Amino acid sequence: MAGIRQEKIASLLKRELAQFFQRESSFMFGGRFITVTIVRMSPDLGVAKVYLSFMASKDPKGDLEAVSGQAWLIRKKLAETVGKQLRRMPELQFYVDDSLDYYDDIDRLLNS
Repeated sequence: MAGIRQEKIASLLKRELAQFFQRESSFMFGGRFITVTIVRMSPDLGVAKVYLSFMASKDPKGDLEAVSGQAWLIRKKLAETVGKQLRRMPELQFYVDDSLDYYDDIDRLLNS
């Protein structure tokens, strides 16, 4: 179970990352529509697992690689905005959130 501090930092990072992707996706990621669905913090607050959803993407794994390749720059830009609220900027690990595909599969199976 996540602690209160973990939840607060995860919420802060989710909000700031969503704003970052909204501002910078047209320049850095070719206009992809990237949504931050979940941020989970490690107990020591050193690692943030960021789950992303790529809307209308034919290759979400390729899109994830593009985002992961820029993780150091994203972390740097994020540190500029939330640096005063955190002692140490966590390492960002990006994952594809495939929960919508899972829900669609379950719905399709239930309806057939």
